[in-house]
Amino acid sequence: MRVAERHKMPVHMVGNTWMRMDQSPLLNRVVVAEGADAADDWIAEHITAADICITADIPLAARCLEKGAQVIGSTGRPFTTASIGNALAMRDLMATLRETGEITGGPSGFTKADRSRFLQALEEAARKAGRGS
Repeated sequence: MRVAERHKMPVHMVGNTWMRMDQSPLLNRVVVAEGADAADDWIAEHITAADICITADIPLAARCLEKGAQVIGSTGRPFTTASIGNALAMRDLMATLRETGEITGGPSGFTKADRSRFLQALEEAARKAGRGS
């Protein structure tokens, strides 16, 4: 929210339950119906090329890239049209390996380095969006 306020950019927080957050005139909470992809569908339908999507969901990232939006992962790694195919393939591979028991567990925890990288990537994306490029 601090980055959004600094750049005077509206923020849409989308989920299937109410999210408690600090009040801001830039914040729009969107509560969608229950369903596996209801929030993703709302985001994909409403996102534009002028927007930034923050998500760890790789299929949603692909949908947003198709609309021309900038997409940043929750650890600050950007998704791009050049990298999304590999990210989707790796996601499918990891799911298969988890299903077969070859690997267990999930991703690493969120680190200070992830936070720093995320804030830097978001700041860069906000500046780019503000320039209209």
